[in-house]
Amino acid sequence: MTQSPQDQTDEPDDESSQKTRRERKPRSFWRELPILILVALVLSFLLQTFVARVYLIPSESMEPTLHGCAGCTGDRIVVEKISYRFGDPKPGDIVVFRGPDSWNDEFVSQRSDNSVIRGAQEVGSLIGVVAPDENDLVKRVIATGGQTVECCDAEGRVLVDGKPLDEPYIQMDFPFDPVTMSCDTELKSGRCFDPVTVPEGNIWVMGDNRSNSRDSRYHVTDEYSGTVPVDNVIGKAVFIALPPSRTGILHSPDIQGR
Repeated sequence: MTQSPQDQTDEPDDESSQKTRRERKPRSFWRELPILILVALVLSFLLQTFVARVYLIPSESMEPTLHGCAGCTGDRIVVEKISYRFGDPKPGDIVVFRGPDSWNDEFVSQRSDNSVIRGAQEVGSLIGVVAPDENDLVKRVIATGGQTVECCDAEGRVLVDGKPLDEPYIQMDFPFDPVTMSCDTELKSGRCFDPVTVPEGNIWVMGDNRSNSRDSRYHVTDEYSGTVPVDNVIGKAVFIALPPSRTGILHSPDIQGR
């Protein structure tokens, strides 16, 4: 019997059906995995470069606000990078910054001498799984461009433009006594330092652990009089992420009473 054209049209085409089924077959997970990994790495790079990054606190200079010490597990803090794209650091902010040249005398590169391993470390740094090979420091902003900072008043407080700061976070500082150990006695307190006017575009920073912090006071003889260029600031510390027992928001108190 001869089939009509209609009958031929209705009859399924086995070859065409098989081809359609092959085209609809889901892509293999293992074929998609490299694409997923690449997308994740690109997103990680963008986030860590432009939005936020996690940093480890390696020293005691910000105790007790931030915990860190040699041989212990320091706090891991989240540093956001957006705020300072629209404004400058303010007094009271906790900032992470790249140390100017005079601050790098004790910095030792953590990169391997092996070129292959060093290359892998650099790639890891881009995506945030390896620390940057630079002297990144964390301190609190005390004064900004144009302001004059010094210590101390009769109560041992830091002065900015002649007004004492309100610094409730300080628990460790050098001894100060207005009679036996001040800035006017023969035996001066370790708190004391001469007035410094902060250049425009720079900040004066100090650690919360005033008796154990190599901050702006320690570098007053350098080209910036101990201050740090705002361009060196990486971002603002806003949150303690780890360990869980210390997780919490980092505040920026109004230390100058504005």
